[in-house]
Amino acid sequence: MKKKIIVLEDDLYIRELLELLLQEEQFEVRSFSRAKDFLRNVPSIEVDLFLLDVMLPDGNGIDICKQLKRSHRSAGIPVILMSANYNGLNPCPAEDFIEKPFDIDDLSRRVRKQLGMF
Repeated sequence: MKKKIIVLEDDLYIRELLELLLQEEQFEVRSFSRAKDFLRNVPSIEVDLFLLDVMLPDGNGIDICKQLKRSHRSAGIPVILMSANYNGLNPCPAEDFIEKPFDIDDLSRRVRKQLGMF
């Protein structure tokens, strides 16, 4: 059974790159470009990992991470935050942080580590 990853990334190019990369790694991927769509759909989706951009046009990945970690349904699901501009001043209990631009091999290793697939 494939591990399921939800990607929240507003940049179309980066979102498509992540989808392609993760699908090639044999993950099932569902992606969203807007926080409101993510928040509306995530309760109905089984997921093994969240990959969240920090800066979104209609929200903030840090706030979404905090919301996910407060929910009993998603508190135990790993979260990886991504950003080119994150300064760490508003911390979130994410399991990992990837700075953009990211190295594809490094991103793949970090995703596999969080999923227990060393």
